[in-house]
Amino acid sequence: MNIRTLDEIITEAEAQKVSISTIIKIIESKELETSVENLTKKMKEYFQVMKESAQKGIERPISSLSGITGGEGYRLWKASENAISDNVTLKAAARAMAVSNVNASMGRIVASPTAGSCGIIPGVLISVAEKLGKSDDQITDVLFTAGAVGKIIAMNATLAGAEGGCQAECGSAVAMAAAATVELSGGTPRQVGHAVAIALKSLMGLVCDPVAGLVEVPCIKRNGMGAVQAIMAADMALAGIESIIPADEVIKAMGEVGRMMPEQLRETATGGLATTPTGKRIKRELFG
Repeated sequence: MNIRTLDEIITEAEAQKVSISTIIKIIESKELETSVENLTKKMKEYFQVMKESAQKGIERPISSLSGITGGEGYRLWKASENAISDNVTLKAAARAMAVSNVNASMGRIVASPTAGSCGIIPGVLISVAEKLGKSDDQITDVLFTAGAVGKIIAMNATLAGAEGGCQAECGSAVAMAAAATVELSGGTPRQVGHAVAIALKSLMGLVCDPVAGLVEVPCIKRNGMGAVQAIMAADMALAGIESIIPADEVIKAMGEVGRMMPEQLRETATGGLATTPTGKRIKRELFG
């Protein structure tokens, strides 16, 4: 089955009256010539790494190798009692930054879909599953849906910040997390598609401007903010709010916007926050 669009996956899932993750596991099983059980086992192993990274980053402040960031996930987690935001979104943001902290310390993470956006999917799914009482097996299943969205984006646009800006990294991760959240919450395949579109539209045009070329500033905080946006996109879709522009068209538009971006705003650290006076000072202090 040669599927290149999200709508094709949604249509197939609707026709068979099953979830997107069920369709994807069958497709991947055939393409990779392995059993669904083996695929599921491998995905569960990935999820365990996500869980461990999230837990490590909220238990103690973890500093990056550069020393310019550290402990963001831990501090937000500790501030939960006095937080303005609700418990689920705060925990999702804290866990997302916690995973990013582990990444910046050269710890073990899952690039989901990239190292720069590694915290969004685990932060969201662990926190949403906690609220809904979902098991690790159920989270493992919806990670196939997240993966399918990432694969469609990769085929029709890009996942690389160097090619499409941070909309391609954090934007894609937010769309993937929103899709998985909708399915985990009992939403329909069509609602999954709307969540993807809503999420990706909200981050259209986001530049990639890492200070000193490191995946820390503003990347870690963008993971936290992205987790919140993913949950809201899922809530909108589950409430019956639909995207006027179909998800596949949004994905292609994101790719076009990325190609329009100047090189300075595509992970080169020669524009945006990287070239502010403070950004330049940090670079000098680190690299001379």
